[in-house]
Amino acid sequence: MERKDFGSWLEGPPQLSNQEWPGKRLGRPEKGPGSVARIGRRVAALLLDWGIAMLISMFFFKSDPTANLIIFAVTQMLFVGVTGHSIGHRVFGMQVQGLDGSAVKPLTGIVRTLLICLVIPVLFSDSDQRGYHDRFGKTILVRI
Repeated sequence: MERKDFGSWLEGPPQLSNQEWPGKRLGRPEKGPGSVARIGRRVAALLLDWGIAMLISMFFFKSDPTANLIIFAVTQMLFVGVTGHSIGHRVFGMQVQGLDGSAVKPLTGIVRTLLICLVIPVLFSDSDQRGYHDRFGKTILVRI
């Protein structure tokens, strides 16, 4: 079977090649703690984080779009780089981890956030549902 490493969200979910579930080849369980976080949780967490950034921007910067992005980026860098999860990740039971299950380092959190803010890296994922932002940082978003 030919393996398709990256797919676009426009093409639907990526092919799982010879894996039965996302993350299997990385030693991740199919369900429960440590399993790859699925798209529903990811989108919900992103919307919550973006909503929080917009609320802060509304109160302090008159909803300036640049302020929205900066606030979103700063909160992602701080929270993911220090604790491994943003507010949205925490609410929806997810954490960014290294591929070996280790904590994310602050520099990795910064680089990952900058790539997320570019949007394009997030739109392409591999068979483990990891976008370019996670592949570059050697991270994975898992359920906790």
